[in-house]
Amino acid sequence: TTLDVLAIGLLAIALFEAILSITRTYVFTHTTSKIDVTLGTRLFKHLLALPLRYFEVRRVGDTVARVRELENIRHFLTGAPLTSVLAVMFMVIFIAVMFFYSTVLTLVALAALPFFAGLSALITPMLRHRLDERFNRGADAQSYLVEAVTGMQTVKSFALEPELQKKWEGLLSGYIRSSFKTYQLSGIAGALGQFINRASYLVILWVGAHLVIDGSLSVGQLIAFQMLSARVIEPVLRLVQMWQEFQQTGLSIKRLGDIFNTKPEPAMNPTKARLPAIKGNVRLEGVRFRYRVDGSEILRNMSFDIDPGMTIGIMGRSGSGKSTVAKLIQRLYIPESGRILIDGIDISLADPAWLRRQIGVVLQENFLFNGSVRDNIAIHYPSASVADIIRVAQLAGAHDFILELPEGYDTMVGEKGAALSGGQRQRVAIARALLTNPRLLIFDEATSALDYESESIIQRNMKKMCHGRTVIIIAHRLSTLRNADKIMVIDKGELIESGSHEELMGKNGLYQYMYNKQANG
Repeated sequence: TTLDVLAIGLLAIALFEAILSITRTYVFTHTTSKIDVTLGTRLFKHLLALPLRYFEVRRVGDTVARVRELENIRHFLTGAPLTSVLAVMFMVIFIAVMFFYSTVLTLVALAALPFFAGLSALITPMLRHRLDERFNRGADAQSYLVEAVTGMQTVKSFALEPELQKKWEGLLSGYIRSSFKTYQLSGIAGALGQFINRASYLVILWVGAHLVIDGSLSVGQLIAFQMLSARVIEPVLRLVQMWQEFQQTGLSIKRLGDIFNTKPEPAMNPTKARLPAIKGNVRLEGVRFRYRVDGSEILRNMSFDIDPGMTIGIMGRSGSGKSTVAKLIQRLYIPESGRILIDGIDISLADPAWLRRQIGVVLQENFLFNGSVRDNIAIHYPSASVADIIRVAQLAGAHDFILELPEGYDTMVGEKGAALSGGQRQRVAIARALLTNPRLLIFDEATSALDYESESIIQRNMKKMCHGRTVIIIAHRLSTLRNADKIMVIDKGELIESGSHEELMGKNGLYQYMYNKQANG
C-alpha cells in the first residue's frame, strides 16, 4: 500500500540521516577546529598590528568581550547554515510529494509559511536590540572585573571591597536582566512558532478529514500527508531559529569589525627593513600633534635637532607634552603635521618594527611578563648569551639583587613582575632596553617613582649606559638632568628654552624657577 511504501521510504531517509549525522559530526568538528585556528590567529595578529591609540581609548574588557564573539561566529558557521541547507533540500522533495497527494492540503500547509515570516519580521528588531544591550552590559561587567583585579592592591589598601562589591552586583544584575529579557523574547518567539506549527497541523487534519469524507482522499493518504507535512514544518521552525542565531552572529561580526576595520600599522616592508643601523641623530621639524581631531594641540610647531651621542634632557610641567615627544619618536603616534627624522630618514617612510628595534625605552612603569628574570631581559632577543644578559644586568645595577633571588636569573617574576620590588622591576627593564645595544635610548620618567637606593644605583651607572649612544631623558626631577649635554624645556606643547644646566640657570626662565623650587623643597 501507499502507507507501507511511505513508511519504508521514511525509514530509509531516517537511516540516511543517521549516517549523514555521523559524517556531519566529523566534518563539523574538523571545520570548527580550522575556523578556530584561522579566525583566532588572524584576530590576534591584527590586534598586535593595531596602533597604540586603539588600546588607549578602549577598556581591556571591551576588547576581550569582542574577541569572545568569535565563539558565536564559529558556532553559527559550523552548525545552522549547513544543517538548514540539508533540511531545505529535503523539504523541497517532501513538498513535491505532498503536491502529488493533494494540492489543496499542500496549499493549506504552505499557508503557515507567511505566518512564520511575519513572526521573524516582528521579533528580529526587538531581538537585535536586546542582544546588543546584553553585550554592552556584559562588556561593562567584564571591564569592571578586569579593572578590579588589576587594581587589587589599591582596593586592599583603601578597604574598597564593599564599594566594589556593590558596584559589581549592580553591573552583574544589569547583565542578568538583559540576558533574561533576551532569553524571554527568544522563548516567546519559539512558543509562537510552535503554536503556528500545531495550528497548521490541526487545520491540515480538519481539511483532510473533510476531503476523506468527500471521498477525495483516502485515510492512508491523509496519514501519509500528515507525516510529510511534519517533515516540512520542522525545517521551517529550524530556519526561524536559525534566523535568530543569524541576528546574534550579525552583531558579533559587527563587534569584531571594530577590531578588523581599524587600520593597522604598516606591515613589515622588506625594502624598508634593510635600512642601515641608526647612528642616533634625531630631528623634529615643525611637528604638531593632537590626540583627537577636535581636541587641543598637545605639541605646537615643535622643532629641535639632537646630534648622535648626545645626552638630552627634556623637562616641563605635567601635561606639557614630554612623553608625547618620546612616543612620536618611536612612531607610536603619527604627527598631524611636520616631520620626524632619524639620521635624515623620515620615520613615516620607515618600517615601524625596524625603527623600534633600534630604540631602547624605559618607562616609569614597565611591564614584566610572567616568566623568569632571564626571559624578561631577553624577551626581544631570545638568542642572547648568558654573558650578554649578565653584562646588561650589571650595567643596570640589577645583577647583585638577581643573584640573591631564590633561583637567580631563573626566578619567576610573577604576573606584571609582582615578585619583585618597584626598583628591581625598573632595573630589569633597563637591562632589557640595553640588551640589543640600541643607538637611541629613551628614559621616560624612568626614575621618578624609585626609592633613593634604586635611583642612586641607576644614576651611578648612567654614564656607562649613555656611552656611545644618543640618550633622551625625560624627567620632572631636575637633578636627574643636571649632567645632560643639553636640556630642552617644554611648556604647553612648545619648546621655550634649551641649553646646558648652567646656561638655563642664567636665563631666569621656567627651568631656573622649577630647579630652585625643587632645591628649596
